[in-house]
Amino acid sequence: MRIISRTKIIEYYTEHADAKVALEEWFTKTKSAQWTCFDDIKRTFNSVDAVGNQHYVFNIRVNNYRLIVVIKFTISTVLIRFVGTHAEYDKINASTI
Repeated sequence: MRIISRTKIIEYYTEHADAKVALEEWFTKTKSAQWTCFDDIKRTFNSVDAVGNQHYVFNIRVNNYRLIVVIKFTISTVLIRFVGTHAEYDKINASTI
């Protein structure tokens, strides 16, 4: 998959060092994936949730952090929209961010 804006991940774990390993693992697995549907994502990341409007939420570091992405399967592209704590995630609408 093509991932747009790895910079968001790097900026986040620069300030939250305990998230670095998990975010880099997510990045590596996602970059090498060839997802064509939600079931493909589930096979790679069991804890992913589809929240509507092509938005998907990943639990990072045993649910301490959340990562929201938009996935365009037809063009094999993942757009990172949000990285934050579980508490920050609870304050937003994951399907419209």
